[in-house]
Amino acid sequence: MYFGIGIERCKNIENMGLLWRSAENFGADFIFTVGARYRKQLTDIYNSFQRVPLYNYSDVDDLYEHLPYSCRLVGVENSPGASDLRGYKHLPRAVYLLGAEDHGITKKAASMCHDIIKIPCETGCFNVSVAAGIIMYDRTLKLSSNEVL
Repeated sequence: MYFGIGIERCKNIENMGLLWRSAENFGADFIFTVGARYRKQLTDIYNSFQRVPLYNYSDVDDLYEHLPYSCRLVGVENSPGASDLRGYKHLPRAVYLLGAEDHGITKKAASMCHDIIKIPCETGCFNVSVAAGIIMYDRTLKLSSNEVL
């Protein structure tokens, strides 16, 4: 069982440091960027880069080409038709893709995802690193309660 999580076209690079720290705490096997590069940020004060690898993909095709065998790409997007996170059953092998803070995941990326899930909220969306934390918490909670094995 493994998972990775990353951001497509990350606008505020500080979010990568926050994602990295959360990913380490929730046991992610790797994080990634699509169409962006990471620089060490003050938000990564625990030096998570030493324990959780970061992969940089040039575009969504590059990401898709390098998905591990038998692994699902799961888009996180508050869009019509997306599955509600509350009822979503996480698979043992998954890569979660979140979009840029101002535009979400691209249409092309959404079309390549095996599943699209949304986090219910009152005002429309969360900060991308907060959304990633919610997804990882939900995955950890559901998998630790043997909901998905």
